[in-house]
Amino acid sequence: MNELIGYVIPIKGLKDGIHKFDYAIGAGFFKAFENPPVEEANLRFTLTLEKKHDLIVLLFDFEGTVATICDRCLADIHLPISGHERLLLKYSEETVSNDPEVIFVHPESPHVDVSGLVYEFICLALPLVKVYDCQSDPEPPCNQETLRYLQTEDGSPENTPDENPIWEALKKVDPSK
Repeated sequence: MNELIGYVIPIKGLKDGIHKFDYAIGAGFFKAFENPPVEEANLRFTLTLEKKHDLIVLLFDFEGTVATICDRCLADIHLPISGHERLLLKYSEETVSNDPEVIFVHPESPHVDVSGLVYEFICLALPLVKVYDCQSDPEPPCNQETLRYLQTEDGSPENTPDENPIWEALKKVDPSK
């Protein structure tokens, strides 16, 4: 069965008003895409669709976790992510929009596939540096051996800006010159 079939929203014949669609997104969703940055996830995704006479307002809300490797200690973690996005679907014969928040659909189109949008919003919500405050977890997933290598003998992190000779040289530079 196609994992993305539930993301095809019928808009032809849909009554004006607010319609909600809830999704549980896991590994199967991401397998439907080529080279996904996420292989495993546990996300709750809500699509609120407000259909009006001449346009459709789409509100995307999601939160949950994605499985990844911590950039600080290299442990497997469940990184929390969330997001809120808003798009407008306008009926038009045109297919190209200069506004990134507007998507044109043909007036006779029977449905709209939001799977690509959902995938894009999740990927854009991923931080560049994959760390979070894991110390507040009941059982922190940190790789303590790796973290020990990142600390000096006195327990402070290595290469702090105050100890680095490059920073000392930069502090002496006169910005007025």
